[in-house]
Amino acid sequence: MNRREFLVASASAVLAPKTVLGQSKALRPSVTRQNLVGAAHPATEIWGYNASVPGPELRFRQGQRLRAEVENALPAPTTVHWHGIRLPNAMDGVPGLTQAPIAAGGGKFVYEFDLPDAGTYWYHPHLGDGEQLARGLYGALIVEERDPPAVDRDVVWILSDWRLDREAALRRDFASAMDASHAGRIGNTVTVNGAIPEAFTVRSGERLRLRLINASNARIYGLNFEGHEPWVIALDGHPVQPHWFQRVVLGPGMRADLILDCTGDPGSRHRVVDDFYRGRAYELLRLEYRAEPRLRAAFEPAPRLAANPLKEPSASAEVQLIVLGGGMMGEMPDQRSHKGVFWTLNGKPVSRDHHHGEAPLLSLKLGQSYRIELVNRTAWHHPMHLHGHVFRVLSKNGKEVLPRQWADTVLLDPDSRAEIALVADNPGDWMLHCHVLEHQATGMAAFIRVN
Repeated sequence: MNRREFLVASASAVLAPKTVLGQSKALRPSVTRQNLVGAAHPATEIWGYNASVPGPELRFRQGQRLRAEVENALPAPTTVHWHGIRLPNAMDGVPGLTQAPIAAGGGKFVYEFDLPDAGTYWYHPHLGDGEQLARGLYGALIVEERDPPAVDRDVVWILSDWRLDREAALRRDFASAMDASHAGRIGNTVTVNGAIPEAFTVRSGERLRLRLINASNARIYGLNFEGHEPWVIALDGHPVQPHWFQRVVLGPGMRADLILDCTGDPGSRHRVVDDFYRGRAYELLRLEYRAEPRLRAAFEPAPRLAANPLKEPSASAEVQLIVLGGGMMGEMPDQRSHKGVFWTLNGKPVSRDHHHGEAPLLSLKLGQSYRIELVNRTAWHHPMHLHGHVFRVLSKNGKEVLPRQWADTVLLDPDSRAEIALVADNPGDWMLHCHVLEHQATGMAAFIRVN
């Protein structure tokens, strides 16, 4: 995908989402129009929170209480899921499992919960086949540390992709069996904060905290910051020992906090390239340095963030196994018995109405530690996301993951395995699913019961 070959953008800078401060929020999902691809093309009909995509950037301090009043002005029911937040089960936003859907045409629901962990999170609907996210319903939820690190700017980039036609209209093939049985709905146009950016302007010698959020239905990003060495200081919202990777990889739903030290010369330009898919690399945007003199000549070491209050799993944790199956080129479920279902967890295909009358995939005892081995026996990537909890990513393909990290989503490569560990310290029924939303809707979703 080359964005310059398709609907070339005229935006000169990344659009910044509107930030809403304070403890009480109002979110109104509705149908609206927004120019995604530049003034030379028509505006696109999208679904957005508060008439924009992304929705308002919600910022709090660690320990504050969030209260969000949602009024649904869409022509379809919806919910809001607060991705990555450890919150009460009734506030998790999963229809049929934790709440009834918010009715179309004016239905209301109030979400209210404390924010125990600092970090980068986001919010989005949790219905159906991913159509609502693909139409633009997402926004950032930022929980600032009580003592945040010193940076010159704190910036959020929400990455998303869109499947547009040549008139910049959103293609309506949301329930495609081809997408569902393969890699999911991957679009042909990538935006940052709701627009195709040409450049992001920086000053030589400034230090940025760059918060990356993958809000795509299925696209995986592998970002290279040419001429720069950004430090990763948090993954999925939680601090890690600062480290450098040449390429920052984010599956759907995943986040990364970077310290980006702007070491380039005044007036220079540097590409940010997404090259995750072989043979399909493209320039996401350019870092363009203003001509101003360098702000500072040297940088302090990247800061280490204070840990969030998480319980460390016991070394003697009980072991559970979850096997991912199905998909094209795999052992597909019998379509005569399970129409429209392409994926399995532990050999069982689950329909999108899986919450009704189904038994939990796992039953965990409150307060106990567990090690879960996830085995991907398919030919496709799966970012597996667990609601209401945070887990340690212990290993991938038998190799210890270092530096040690907490996560709520782990990306499994084709024919791979990962081992995670957690303390089941949040009671309720919690979704476990692939965050390629077309996979979630066609079998790769279940729930874990903690009691």
